[in-house]
Amino acid sequence: MESVFGLVGKDFAIVAADTSAVHSILVHKTNEDKIMILDSHKLMGASGETGDRAQFTEYIQKNVALYQFRNGIPLTTAAAANFTRGELATALRKNPYMVNIILAGYDKETGPSLYYIDYIASLHKLDKAAFGYGSYFALSMMDRHYRRDMTVEEAIELVDKCILEIRSRLVIAPPNFVIKIVDKDGAREYAWRESIKDAPVAAA
Repeated sequence: MESVFGLVGKDFAIVAADTSAVHSILVHKTNEDKIMILDSHKLMGASGETGDRAQFTEYIQKNVALYQFRNGIPLTTAAAANFTRGELATALRKNPYMVNIILAGYDKETGPSLYYIDYIASLHKLDKAAFGYGSYFALSMMDRHYRRDMTVEEAIELVDKCILEIRSRLVIAPPNFVIKIVDKDGAREYAWRESIKDAPVAAA
């Protein structure tokens, strides 16, 4: 029941994801951050098997940092997306990762961009994208309201509409979401949308 979606605005990109860690009928936690900051100007939102998601996104983050350390310049967003796609394609015939990715970034030359990379290593550059069961509602809302020249305020309003739709229409809806943004000032957390908190653990 995961929900990860993103969109590109006038001079920024936004990625939002639910924060539920679930297995079968159990919710283990409701504050799992599924959007990794790869470097100063890149975000990677991921959905899929918990172990694959954590391991693969961390592997990509460390390799992006290694490239910058070795060469003195960061990867562009397009290069990071193609590297990620290549690693998924290589693993596909050995030990595949069950992970779907939305990679967003900002480059001085080209501005904001967003890439859709699924678990079978297909790569597409899009203006809006979504994964998980929540994508049925997020994509329909974005198809109706999205514009390429949206301001940050308009984009956040649309993201909130998507979250509200997912919460009200999905039969087992995740309660909490995290929203992150990347623009010329860098990648950063924008806000959390929480409807419940994790229950406190009783002392033994």
